[in-house]
Amino acid sequence: MSEHTATAATSRSRAFAEAVSSGRKSWKQRRHLLDTDDITPEEVKALMHVAAEAKQLMTAGEPPQPLLKSRTIANVFYENSTRTRSSFELAARKLSASVINLDVASSSVAKGETIIDTSKTLMSMGVNALVQRHSASGSAHQMAQVVGNDVQIINAGDGWNAHPTQALLDYFSMSEVRPDLAGARVAIVGDIKHSRVARSNIRLLTKFGVHVHIAGPPTMMPVQLSEMGVTVHSRVEPAIEDADFVMVLRLQLERQKQGLIPSVGEYRKLYRIDSSRMRLAKQGARVMHPGPMNRDVEISDELAERNEMSLISTQVTNGVAVRMAILSLLLGE
Repeated sequence: MSEHTATAATSRSRAFAEAVSSGRKSWKQRRHLLDTDDITPEEVKALMHVAAEAKQLMTAGEPPQPLLKSRTIANVFYENSTRTRSSFELAARKLSASVINLDVASSSVAKGETIIDTSKTLMSMGVNALVQRHSASGSAHQMAQVVGNDVQIINAGDGWNAHPTQALLDYFSMSEVRPDLAGARVAIVGDIKHSRVARSNIRLLTKFGVHVHIAGPPTMMPVQLSEMGVTVHSRVEPAIEDADFVMVLRLQLERQKQGLIPSVGEYRKLYRIDSSRMRLAKQGARVMHPGPMNRDVEISDELAERNEMSLISTQVTNGVAVRMAILSLLLGE
């Protein structure tokens, strides 16, 4: 490594450490990250700054930072996950933390152990943070009540309720395109009723003055959606008209078995987002998707791969940076 390269690397590491140190002033009262409903503008601003510095480290291929070298983080996923679990593991390792990935299928959970007993067991082992995904809404809050202030809980998705880290990485991805999101128009299209991503995004975006427009099959819309401060449309076209960002949700194909949609073909015809429909959005609008995608069902394959319009790959990259920022602000010294 040349002297210039070494100096640049030291500068980036220093900038990251300083961002974390400054950001922890606004995060010092926070013990857990369970949803976006109680997060403050100051916390979000600090998180965005740390995430931007973390992304700089990633882009430059910097070695792991020593910030969390004395910390142990457990990924406890009761549901399948590729992006979220992998990005949390990568984020933790890039901060030099020790990582435990609990294999639920072969753990004591398979023998009937409750999430409470599992969390207490991991606490006794000296784990500092639990990243949990569970099919039951409210499970992360339940775990947080049990561990108190001894261990930090990060909600990686609980039932239909919340997925705060996804909403925060979506916000970060949008802010890279439009730094001031106040007054922006964001359309969320698809199965809103069963989407924790939609709920956490709505709670976060409306807090920052974003105009959120919703569209999806009537059978996939929550009853009290309008009370969340969004505009509800029965058709997709008016929802995405003049939108700055169009967020497409995965059609959970298992819902078809419940008779919530006539057919996948009908859904594709009425709600699929493609380049033709994106012409209704604002010039320069970007399309987003939390993944995994059903290509050519809720989003056309061609649109998903259009680099000038799609933020989907960027969301995956930013997921690691934002989760590095979250772990740093919750656990860093």
